Amino acid sequence: MARSAPLDIDWAPDRTSGRPVTEQIVDFMCERISSGAWPIGSRLPSQRAMAERFGVNRSTVIAAVEELADYGIVEGRRGGGTRIVSNTWSLMLPGAPDWADYVSSGFFKANNTTIQTINRLEFDHTKTRLGTGELDPRLFPRDMWRRVAREAADRIDSLGYPPPEGLDVLREAIAAHMREWGVDCRPERILVSSGALQGLQMISVSLLSAGSTVYAEAPSYIKSLQVFQSAGMRLTGVPMDGRGLDVNALGKLLGDDTATVAPTLNPIRATDHGDAVLYTIPTNHNPTGITMPEERRRALLAACTEHRLPIIEDCAYQDLVFEGPTPRSLAALDDNGMVITVGSASKALAPGLRIGWVCADERIVHRLADVKMQMDYGASALSQWVFARFLDSGLYAEYLESLRTELRRRRDAALETLDRLFAGRAHWNVPRGGFYIWLTFDEPVHMGRLFQRAIDHGILLNPGDIYDFRSNNALRLSYVYTTPEEFAGAAQVLADLV
Repeated sequence: MARSAPLDIDWAPDRTSGRPVTEQIVDFMCERISSGAWPIGSRLPSQRAMAERFGVNRSTVIAAVEELADYGIVEGRRGGGTRIVSNTWSLMLPGAPDWADYVSSGFFKANNTTIQTINRLEFDHTKTRLGTGELDPRLFPRDMWRRVAREAADRIDSLGYPPPEGLDVLREAIAAHMREWGVDCRPERILVSSGALQGLQMISVSLLSAGSTVYAEAPSYIKSLQVFQSAGMRLTGVPMDGRGLDVNALGKLLGDDTATVAPTLNPIRATDHGDAVLYTIPTNHNPTGITMPEERRRALLAACTEHRLPIIEDCAYQDLVFEGPTPRSLAALDDNGMVITVGSASKALAPGLRIGWVCADERIVHRLADVKMQMDYGASALSQWVFARFLDSGLYAEYLESLRTELRRRRDAALETLDRLFAGRAHWNVPRGGFYIWLTFDEPVHMGRLFQRAIDHGILLNPGDIYDFRSNNALRLSYVYTTPEEFAGAAQVLADLV
């Protein structure tokens, strides 16, 4: 097969700028790759040819190419020269800001008043939590935990500081679990975090620069947090339909003039504001409960590949599909290194374990590990041993089977309750898994007043506004923290208040 012609270079570093020539060459090549001018698979000229075109010594070119190779942007192939192999996440490594640069007394932005109230009252046992994102503690598998804890204790020979990437035994177990999702994952691509939220925090402060744009579904779980905003990012909502994120609308926001988008969402184009990423929850979406079908996932990946928009895929609910087949994750469909996956043990098993993980290119993992050492010297070794044993023993799979059955029972009962109390007054989705039913009232409801009156009557709600980019007249209802009888009683109070 004929070899492709090498790229043409018509540029030279500015020797009067004061910046190191090698740094200028790396930045120039990264810009050409990120803009799409140099696509994946393109072959670089020989080192001698580049040295002549840049007007530098060959050693300078070698240093620049080695730096790009370290980042995973280019790769040397025997007989094929040096080729471009990545144009998304790896480009964020050069010059990535040190997270410590952001740390100040005002680093974490305050949550809004409603979210602060919810966070406080979730520990008030006199309140019925009708929208919470946590499993009913009564579903906690005590017998399994006793067995797992004993077996883990037998294997633990010390509890010193763990490696920042995580214990090898857990990284291997998580990689095997992700292979069940269809992801070609090796342990070296796993970083264990202290909960999935910490994974997002590390990504935001080590891979994204201040001023970056984060696209997310509207509504979105991430809108109720300040993780990206605290690091100086701006959020832009992408409309949804009954099949998940609207890919056509995303294309419009990214500058595709052939697409259409709701005019109320104020487009912010990636090219206008530097770096941009997409944050999405394609399976059992929080807060709407929607699961994106595979054809939509493929369309989303194609659009993001075309616009070189990296993806953060939140798979916190990937294990909790209880109706129909579990769709493959975006990472399982990704052939171009577009996707970083964030997972968690909090939703299906136990939030108190504080174990999450990030699956990414090894170079990204190394960068995040350096940040994690600065944060907490590694996730709890005891929690890591316990979760590893759950996965290795097969007990996690056994537990999931019974949990899905119970969640489906609770969902069906909740839907019957809503049909009885809210038919003709509201409409809602029917989730295939996860925790949530997204209920939207047909007539305007003063959500602030409803939220406060519900508290006065012992009911804690999650108004839809805290997840959205505009008022939505909706509630996130959860059927997983209460029994069907408790849900029905609280829903009756809610119906009377409305």
